[in-house]
Amino acid sequence: MNFYTIGEREIVLAFKMTGVDGAVAQTRQEVLEAFNRITGRGEGIKLPVESVPKVLILTERAASLIEAEEIEWQKTGKYPLIVEVPGLSGEQSGKKTLTDAIREAVGIQI
Repeated sequence: MNFYTIGEREIVLAFKMTGVDGAVAQTRQEVLEAFNRITGRGEGIKLPVESVPKVLILTERAASLIEAEEIEWQKTGKYPLIVEVPGLSGEQSGKKTLTDAIREAVGIQI
């Protein structure tokens, strides 16, 4: 399965050490350009279909910069699937943790 990461430098470098390619993006414009390139949205360089990653890993900070575009993409049901991970400073306030989301969905505490 192919993965790709967009986010802060340290997170992208950590994923690169495990063999996952990525793009360092700090501003909304940088995040949006990388997102559009990977998903094939917008103008510019597009990846060949066979090179499109199956999972796009966004840091919470990067995801918050393109929240509307991310939600729109998720509604299409196309690859890549989007997964958000906390940045170095931890999770952002107001965001559910994975445990909270599972607890809410299943109705039991794990």
